[in-house]
Amino acid sequence: MGTVEHRPYETERHREAADRIRGEVGWLEPGREEAWERYTLCGRARVVEVDGSAECLASSAPGTIRYLERELPFACVTAVMTSRVARKQGLAQAATARLIAEDAAAGALVAGLGIFEQGFYDRLGFGTSAYHHSVSFDPAHLKVRGRPRPPQRVTVEDFEAAHAARLARRRSHGSCNLTPPEVTWFEMGHESGFGLGYFDGPHAEPSHYLWCSAQGEHGPYSVRWSVFRSPEQFVELMGVLRVLGDQVRLVRLQEPPGIQLQDVLTHPLRDRIARQGSRFEAGVRSGAYYQFRVLDVPGCLAGTSLPGSEVVRFSLELADPVEGFLPPESPWRGVAGQYVVTLGPSSGAERGHEAALPTLTATVGAFTRLWLGVRPATGLSFTDELSGPPELLARLDEVLRLPPPVPDWDF
Repeated sequence: MGTVEHRPYETERHREAADRIRGEVGWLEPGREEAWERYTLCGRARVVEVDGSAECLASSAPGTIRYLERELPFACVTAVMTSRVARKQGLAQAATARLIAEDAAAGALVAGLGIFEQGFYDRLGFGTSAYHHSVSFDPAHLKVRGRPRPPQRVTVEDFEAAHAARLARRRSHGSCNLTPPEVTWFEMGHESGFGLGYFDGPHAEPSHYLWCSAQGEHGPYSVRWSVFRSPEQFVELMGVLRVLGDQVRLVRLQEPPGIQLQDVLTHPLRDRIARQGSRFEAGVRSGAYYQFRVLDVPGCLAGTSLPGSEVVRFSLELADPVEGFLPPESPWRGVAGQYVVTLGPSSGAERGHEAALPTLTATVGAFTRLWLGVRPATGLSFTDELSGPPELLARLDEVLRLPPPVPDWDF
């Protein structure tokens, strides 16, 4: 490979090459060049030049992640793409490492991304998040009370108000918000999307709605995201889907956090058997498609409050592979090292080691999964790089009893 240079993205210098890369990886739909540029510029972006030509692009957007009832600064890696001529050269990992280093230096406490396969981003310290469920069902088989009001159309022209409603939606532990309105604007422009919902806000802005895409006359319809705050709003949106059931034979919906959609279906098991193998196959698919990593251990622990739990103190030996992908001058070099950690109603972490305390040894990816509540400490000790005395692992299982962390935002 020729001369390699890492640089911040510049439109005038890199736009043509960026469009070429997007086209080569199959992400650039016809006529979407300007949309991609606007999306890239709404956050942070870096390129890797090879002999003066950009061949790799990585971008992120700022946001927040909810830890129980607290909002923590979050950086979402929104795109990592490498041209056809620069694959398997380590460019994508190096660009992503420098990107999250800049995000961490700017104050982000947690980073997250969507994965094409498990393992690649583990090398940068990311750990796999919890399973989430995609439910496919006949909308005519929704059992919801009453008949909904006729919905209104939500369009791309409403993107700022639609984005504000999305940020204010019902949230739960682990849910993410990407704060630039351009993110929602960009996502609304994909795949001939359409919105249905209600403008019940105090200034007649969207209050609850569905953003969907359709495939053919009878579907399937895919609900890309749903926005609601109350049980009544959720029921009304399910009623909107049920009304579509006279024509649409299948809807796919990401199960909202804390809600079991099987509760509102009349024949979920019979439909699964009867439609097996068809284009309109019903059922539930489960997968883990997101990864997260802690960028600042003391910062994350300062934002951790576990009401009603006992206090657990331990020494933490943390390994972080990201340092190997960063240049010596990087403003942030990962979170490897020794910490003394306190978990309880008031939590914290400080650099150091106390020999009298039990020691937990972990990679940052495994520790992130523990902290988020993806899996208990005892379970992670079987499958991930996390170990400690059995008594400490058992106490961590008791203290970190958290709801499943569901991002509730596709990225």
